[in-house]
Amino acid sequence: MSSQINPSLAMFEQLAKVARALGHPHRLMVLQLVGQSETAVEDIAARAAISMANASQHLQRLRQAGLVTSRKQGQKVLYRLADDTVLSLLAALRDIGERNLADVQQLIQSYFRQRDSLEPVSRAELARRIRHRQVTVLDVRSEQEFAAGHLPGAINIPVNELRRRLNELPRSQQVVAYCRGAYCVFSYEAVAQLRSRGFEAYRLEDGYPEWKAAGMAVESDGGPV
Repeated sequence: MSSQINPSLAMFEQLAKVARALGHPHRLMVLQLVGQSETAVEDIAARAAISMANASQHLQRLRQAGLVTSRKQGQKVLYRLADDTVLSLLAALRDIGERNLADVQQLIQSYFRQRDSLEPVSRAELARRIRHRQVTVLDVRSEQEFAAGHLPGAINIPVNELRRRLNELPRSQQVVAYCRGAYCVFSYEAVAQLRSRGFEAYRLEDGYPEWKAAGMAVESDGGPV
């Protein structure tokens, strides 16, 4: 009997490499961080609060699975998402978890909705308010992430600096805060702080990577991206 490769099984074996690469919480967090902009290993390690060695290992697994790419810049190795379909994959994981996993639903109720029970602002609605100058857009990510790319006209105040820089925000307009993604805690914390001090504050439905992947206008410190 001649042995033949089952093409369906062979395909699923390759796809399983992607699934295995996603099977670690730190690697999912790393993908969210790399989704902000092309980023050096040391910066990823610092933002994810893991060691350089662990960050490098996670990035290698993600690169082998075709989820990220890398290039050298001097002594640094920079990583970026392979393409925007990686964001779609992360969004699909989030949707499955929200629909079908009791632990995810409990976490959403016990943490996220306790901090913000109001509906977030959609991308389309925020774009409309930006066009009509009806809103102050607040980016609460790091200065480096903001410099690489941000929403048009956004003000950058990292969440850990917000308390002492409230005077930079006008009280006469709504404030919509955003950060790295739908479950980035920074935007929830920022909105809670702002509301406690009398601001009319809301959060964007997701974050900068999803906004950019949707083809919405973005800027960098050097101008439009």
